[in-house]
Formats: sequence, C-alpha cells, structure tokens
Amino acid sequence: MPNRPRSSASSESGPRIEQTMPTTPLSITDLRTIYERMVLIRRFDERTLQLRLDGRIYGTVHPYIGQEAIATAVCYALEAGDRITSNHRGHGHCIAKGAQIGRMLAELFGRVDGYCRGKGGSMHIADFGIGMLGANGIVAAGVPIATGSALTSQLTGDGAVTVAFFGDGATGQGVLYESLNLAVLWSLPVVFVCENNGYASENPIAVSFPTPSVAPIGAAFTMPTCSVDGNDVPAVFDATKEAVDRARSGGGPSFIECSTYRWGAHSQRGAVASDVRPPEEREAAVLRDPIARLRAAMLASGEVQTQWFDTVDARVAAQLDEAIVTAEDSPFPDPSEALTGLFV
Repeated sequence: MPNRPRSSASSESGPRIEQTMPTTPLSITDLRTIYERMVLIRRFDERTLQLRLDGRIYGTVHPYIGQEAIATAVCYALEAGDRITSNHRGHGHCIAKGAQIGRMLAELFGRVDGYCRGKGGSMHIADFGIGMLGANGIVAAGVPIATGSALTSQLTGDGAVTVAFFGDGATGQGVLYESLNLAVLWSLPVVFVCENNGYASENPIAVSFPTPSVAPIGAAFTMPTCSVDGNDVPAVFDATKEAVDRARSGGGPSFIECSTYRWGAHSQRGAVASDVRPPEEREAAVLRDPIARLRAAMLASGEVQTQWFDTVDARVAAQLDEAIVTAEDSPFPDPSEALTGLFV
C-alpha cells in the first residue's frame, strides 16, 4: 500500500508549516494489525451506543466512529513504554494503546472490575501499565498532563515519548498554548495530535477559529508542524513516526493536525442525541470511511482476500460478546467504598 504525501497548511504571509515526504512504509502484516484494531474500535463504540440506548450502561458516551485511523495509526508508531493522554472521546485511544475492552465495558457498566472500579465511567478510563494516562472530561486538560509526562521522561531519562490527543475545540483553552510554549522552551519529548473533526460539540470551527486548519498554531510556536488526512492510515502513521523519532532523539516537540469527521452526534446522553450538522456532511464523510478505504487498498494489493475481512468481523464480534458478558457479571461497587480513591 503506497504512502501518501503530507499536505502543507503554509502560506507566503503566514507561518511556514513543515512538509516532508513519507519515509516509513507499512507492511501487509502491519496493515492487518491496524485494520483489525480499527474494526474493534468501531464495533466497540457501536455496541456502547446501543447499550446506552438500552439503559444497560450509565453516563454519556462520546463515540469515536469515523476517526479510527488516527488513534490506531498514531499508537502503532509508539513503543510499549511510550505514553498518551486522551480527551472525552477516548475509547479509540484506549483500545489503540492496548486497553482491555472487558475492563472498559465494566467501567461503563459501573462495575468494580472497571478501570476506575466503576466510579469514573467513559471519560475517565486510564491504565498506567500500558501508558494510557487517562481520558479526560475537561477540554484540553490532557495536554498539560502529557507535557508533564514528557518533562518526567526528560528528567529521568526513561526514553519515553508522550502523545497528547485533543480536538479542535481545545484551541479555545489557554492551557493548550501554555503547554505548547513550555514544550518548545524545554525541548520536551512530546507530540501534540489535534483531531480536527470540524466541530467543538455542535459549534463549527468557523465560529471560533480564523481558518479551517489549526496547524498554524504549532508553527507559531516554532515546532515542526504538519497537517495530514486523518482518514489515511499511512499518512498518519508516517507523520507520527517522524515526530516520535524526533522527540526520542532529543529534537523536541511536534504538532500534527489530522483532519477528520465524527460520524455521530457529539454525545449520546439519552434516547435522542441532538446533531445540528448538515446531513450531507455526514454522507460525504461516510464516503471517506477510513476502514473501507484501508480495506480497499489491502484488497487491491492482492495480498489479502475477502475471507480474511470476514474472519476479522467474526473475531471482533466474539470478543465484544465475551467482554459484555464479563462486564455484566462483575458486581457493582459497595456503597461503603464510595469515597475510596477519591482523595489522596
């Protein structure tokens, strides 16, 4: 599968955005792994949406459907000891970094075997053992955590790189800019990945930002910056691999904008999820489906047959069936433990 060149968001009068050609090809074995992980992320969120509608899980759900290529390709470029921070739309990041879907579902079911013993829900899943420093319900709050994690790596010399995932809505939070500034000043091993899906909740980017691209933010802080198609697995992987290698070798932070689109509403809170976006936008996004796009490219390579994709679908479905049963078999936390773990 050929790599794609990354696009530039620069202009003659504005800050220059770095543009380089892809350098790291992905093997068919790599693509098989990435594809199955993307399918797992999508089917997980499809199931959680239905479980929420059925009243079997609690709290709000922010589906990652349509953005699967970003989390998967970014995390595939990381090493086991590297770390990530997430946001409210974090299921994809958790799964891509290796979180156990059974424990994730147990958390959504409010059960003791969940990652936060059933107390945190969807937006607070964390597993330090795999380098997942946490989803976060506060917009942009994961960015300074990632910056602090990178500072830790610099001070301890552990060789790890940290990735901060955030959406275009985070550009309205001052802590993002403070983090970018410190990362550059101290040359920290951190990669800032903006998943620009064009909307902050239901607010289009045009009402809060002067351009459709947020890439100029990174360039304004003089860090290497690029903008890529967030539905293109090789493009996202290559941009991340280059940024991670730079960070690990002492070259400091990078800023990657991944242009994408979430298929569903901002969140599923109750029986009806409001979505004010034009229907034709979603229809156009579905035509750019990152999973279908990768599948077509793999079939075109001649190295993968249709039957393999059917096997993946069946395997993922079985995994989710088992995880749901395991999660629902877990008990609810004892009321006497309500305050346990909430305070240091």
